[in-house]
Amino acid sequence: MPYIRKEQRPKLDALLGPLINHLQSVSIEDQDGALNYSITKIIRSLYPVKYFHLNRALGVLSAVTQELYRRVIGPYEDTKIQEHGDVVR
Repeated sequence: MPYIRKEQRPKLDALLGPLINHLQSVSIEDQDGALNYSITKIIRSLYPVKYFHLNRALGVLSAVTQELYRRVIGPYEDTKIQEHGDVVR
């Protein structure tokens, strides 16, 4: 993940806070759709419909999934392996 400078984070966090609060208030059945809509709307607003820019957008989304796995899902799975044992053993 291309981590942004710490001084850039508060402004983004202030803007994201209300969106996150809203998404948390949406019913569980609608939450994924609302998140997908929000991400798609942001991507469509930032990237012109040209191959070069759409390819950039896919790269960003791919990096997001990899970072989520590396920073959140992987450590969670490691904890569960410790708790319940490894499937491979």
